[in-house]
Amino acid sequence: MKFLIQRVNHASVEVNNKIIGKIQNGFLIFIGICDKDTEEIADKMIKKTCNLRIFSDEQGKTNLSLKDVAGQLLLVSQFTLYANCKKGNRPSFIEAGSPEHAEKLYEYIINKAKEYIGIVETGSFGADMKVSLENDGPFTIILDSEEL
Repeated sequence: MKFLIQRVNHASVEVNNKIIGKIQNGFLIFIGICDKDTEEIADKMIKKTCNLRIFSDEQGKTNLSLKDVAGQLLLVSQFTLYANCKKGNRPSFIEAGSPEHAEKLYEYIINKAKEYIGIVETGSFGADMKVSLENDGPFTIILDSEEL
């Protein structure tokens, strides 16, 4: 499982010219899922994400977590995080999870995140989405379950 986490001042996701998810201060997280991912892995990823101390404290040190700053989450499924570009110029997505498995786990992640964070917005699984954001920093982290 891969989370591409961006600390944002605000972010939104649009489908068919309609905003379906919108947050203020918090994390925009692009979520990549592979077939070997499980609910247990998702639990670890969400817990780690919600406890990351990457918001500034009074001294300007990155010392505060999402919960400490009453941050919000925007979760967007993105199978392209599993792109393999080793051969040729056209990425292969064979390592990405099957749509059925990925959607089930994506929904699980959304529900689990709501146990930690008050405001959790989402994209639409499998849809053509337009994502807008203002990255704060910029501050972007790649969290890979293989490295936890």
